[in-house]
Amino acid sequence: MLAARNAFRSSAVMLALFVSACGYSQEEWDQKVRENESLRDQLTTQRQAHKKCEADYAAALQQIDELKRQLTERGVNLENMSASLAEQRKALEEYARRTEQLDAIRKRFEVLQQKLQKLTQLGLQVEVRNNRMMIRLPGDVLFDSGSDKLKKEGNDILLQVAEVIRNDADLSKRNFQVAGHTDAKPLAGGTFKDNWGLSAMRARSVTVLLTTPSSEKVPGGSLTPKNWSAAGYADTDPVSTNETDEGRKKNRRVELVVQPNVEEMLNLKSLAK
Repeated sequence: MLAARNAFRSSAVMLALFVSACGYSQEEWDQKVRENESLRDQLTTQRQAHKKCEADYAAALQQIDELKRQLTERGVNLENMSASLAEQRKALEEYARRTEQLDAIRKRFEVLQQKLQKLTQLGLQVEVRNNRMMIRLPGDVLFDSGSDKLKKEGNDILLQVAEVIRNDADLSKRNFQVAGHTDAKPLAGGTFKDNWGLSAMRARSVTVLLTTPSSEKVPGGSLTPKNWSAAGYADTDPVSTNETDEGRKKNRRVELVVQPNVEEMLNLKSLAK
């Protein structure tokens, strides 16, 4: 027992001499030992965490493989599904782009309608019918029964219409069609032979006045001829019944139809309200 005690004391003395020889105090040496043990514990913890991450990753891969297997058994093709999702995303992007275009077109038509509303002050109607925006002029105001010669009142109204269109930079560049319409009463012979001839010649008379250069001797609308055309519809496009005098009066008319551009071909029913 005494010998063991002497050996322990001898070892402690030697350790103290070693620590002293290395330039560290016993307290500093103990601190270094504790720091080393702490770093060893941290390393052990990190290794354990790394092993757990590897195990979790392997488990996730197994779950994915199992899901793929189950989907395949149910007839679901993952490659086709990815392609379908890509196509749907592309379709949604195209829909958003077209929606923006249509919204811009709609706004242009709303501005156009507001400009044409000035003509309502002349007692004319501006409306959207059959997806076309048009200015309606009463036929009985423009012409005498069975005639294609403009009356003075009709002549004056058309010159005011031309002035509104001519003085607007946008309207003056638009294309218009002058459409002549009659009621359903047959035309008995005469110069025009039938309602086709009468409606066409009335449309021609209006178009000529609107596109004739104005002068002191011959007043005209001075609108650009290449932007205008004329057509006769006879009684094929009534807006009212032909069974009453009031209905036939509404059907006898001339319309200035705004021709849409190709990109403006959309449903304008909402603008008719």
